[in-house]
Amino acid sequence: MVWLVSFPSGVAAVAPDEGEQPFQMETYRATVIEVEDVEGGESYFGGAAVKQEVSVRIDSGPWEGERDLVNHMTGNPAYDIEVSPGDRVMIGVSGEGEFADLFIVDFVRDVPSLYLLGLFALSLLVVGGARGARTLVVLALTALAIMFVLIPALLRGFNPIVSTVVVSAVVVSFSLAIIAGRGTKTIAAVIGTVSGVLFAGVLALIFGRSAHLMGLHTQEAQMLMFTYDTVFDFRGLLFSGMILGALGAVMDVSISISSAVEELHIAGQIDDFRTLLRSGMNVGRDVLGTMSNTLILAYAGSSLPLILLLTAHRADLVSVANMDIMATEVVRALSGSVGLVLCVPVTAFVAARLRVGGARAGRARSRTARASRSSPDAESR
Repeated sequence: MVWLVSFPSGVAAVAPDEGEQPFQMETYRATVIEVEDVEGGESYFGGAAVKQEVSVRIDSGPWEGERDLVNHMTGNPAYDIEVSPGDRVMIGVSGEGEFADLFIVDFVRDVPSLYLLGLFALSLLVVGGARGARTLVVLALTALAIMFVLIPALLRGFNPIVSTVVVSAVVVSFSLAIIAGRGTKTIAAVIGTVSGVLFAGVLALIFGRSAHLMGLHTQEAQMLMFTYDTVFDFRGLLFSGMILGALGAVMDVSISISSAVEELHIAGQIDDFRTLLRSGMNVGRDVLGTMSNTLILAYAGSSLPLILLLTAHRADLVSVANMDIMATEVVRALSGSVGLVLCVPVTAFVAARLRVGGARAGRARSRTARASRSSPDAESR
């Protein structure tokens, strides 16, 4: 059995079957001090290869201090990590003692990401105030749910689509309750979001199977076949990713419609179901144009290098349309967009029905209270 083990010290190990020694690589942060380029023979891609003799200062751990290592270059920028003095890098160490091998694993990228995360949180707090703070809580809960609930469930072999729908429903319920509060507005938005996501998932499943999508169009999925002992449902993983990709946009549309219906009911004192339903549908139609465009543009942006490659090679349109990776993106974008469209009438209907039903119940309670106060028994008391 093979599994991935992570240690707090930064040690990552892939543990193989019993009786085999696991491969371990310790990683440490370091700063590049000096770099010298040296001719290293012929590269794998033609021309002269270059290797860098690098001096680094490791920040902590048993290898703390200045160390010398060789950074081999292949000539392919997709694989090479060309460093300069002052760069922050991750140093990998394999082996022990005098047989240890030090090498550059990658650049340190988490620090700029953390700064950007801090800027994002600050902007939310400044502009959004208390609601921005609640948004940060929702984002944290969503990340925790994905990392500590959904991912472990998938690794244990649970059905990807069922797991994703369940986690999505829980995340949506808690998120909208925290952001919008408890009430009919939140209930309508949750029902609309879950309905839209289910529509998107069913459509992705039907048309994905019809198009014979296997879910193995990416290198990551292909690598997953050989790095874990769980037999994954790659097609299910593909459809789960489509559901997650559509979740945010569907939730935005649902809460927009339910909020508009509630505001119309409160400000205009509208208790007519048809009027509220028509108003909710009008709001949904206005939102649909931009949200559907957002989904299409997001998926097109992620596939931009592929589109450029196919265009540069003057690929035949029919051949392109029948490629697995292209068909996957088309099904992903269109199933999410259809789910987005279908969540509009569901949300508008539920929001209008709940508001009208709540108003009628409130009036009934008021009449009952007035009748009880005006009854002879109440007057004698």
